[in-house]
Amino acid sequence: MPDPLVSVIVPNYNYARALGLCLSALRAQTYPRLEIIVVDDRSTDDSVAVAESYGVRVVQTPVNGGPSVARNLGAANANGEILFFVDSDVAAKPDAVANAVALLTERPEIGAVCGNYDPVPLIRDSLVEEYRCMQQSYWLIADEGRIYTMYTALLAMRAEVFAEIGPFNPRLRETENADYGFRLASRYEIWLTPAVRGVHDHDHELRVMIRKVFTRTMLHIPMYAQNPTFPGGLRSGPRAWSSVAALLTVLTAVLPLLLGPWWSVLPVAALAGFVACDWPMYRFVAARRNPLFVGYFVAMHFLLNVVMGVAAAVGFASYLTSRAFRRLYDKPAEAV
Repeated sequence: MPDPLVSVIVPNYNYARALGLCLSALRAQTYPRLEIIVVDDRSTDDSVAVAESYGVRVVQTPVNGGPSVARNLGAANANGEILFFVDSDVAAKPDAVANAVALLTERPEIGAVCGNYDPVPLIRDSLVEEYRCMQQSYWLIADEGRIYTMYTALLAMRAEVFAEIGPFNPRLRETENADYGFRLASRYEIWLTPAVRGVHDHDHELRVMIRKVFTRTMLHIPMYAQNPTFPGGLRSGPRAWSSVAALLTVLTAVLPLLLGPWWSVLPVAALAGFVACDWPMYRFVAARRNPLFVGYFVAMHFLLNVVMGVAAAVGFASYLTSRAFRRLYDKPAEAV
């Protein structure tokens, strides 16, 4: 039998700076039968010109609708038996498509294959990005194997499975991957594998990273609250408890000033708990970077966990007070 045709779908919005690297990597794939579709979500930079210069097919959304709309439009225009979604800020390794196809064809019980990325950024331009890249890479390494959510930066699935599960929810711009993964995991296995890899250009501005982390954490709360089997929240173990410990450190830091030095035991204990929760990750970083960067990494991770703790509290308050927020994941809307 001939190799199945793979439709590589690249959703893009204002990412011309990395899009060329993404498409160059796709052109270098070892897998022989590819069609590449760039779905531009009404970019205001020169993304379309960059895509057209690589001779790939370019389609555009009617209006800016977010990654769900872009991925759905790409799938609607795809001819392949396998869909391979690659974010426009990711350069896939040469064997990424071939390895994903092998897994999907050899094991029909697998509905989707997700990939990881290297602990170094695609475009190195800030310490914030260096932190985020290493942190995300480690978290995905720790999750490798069968998972019950979905990572869409590198995602392969059979077209027939996508048709069966239905499109990404176009109402969701930040948590569409978790929503889709929850729906898919009820019928098929999802695997996160190191065999499918890429290099990711993470956010390099602190304010952008904080906004994304806050928004995504908050928007996950209805899913955690309504679906006990969904992986996340305090059920996910040390990763979530580190956010609780970081927030407690901040909240109790004032106690020694108000009540006396003996109360310093509380923030110190909370800080020690925060470090202990992610100790394996800090060892991972220390094996690759110098002590000065490790200190920076721990400080950045503390800040990010405080943000996640605050976002979770806001999310729970919104869940209790807003009916619309509670129903955020009730029914996937029709695709555009």
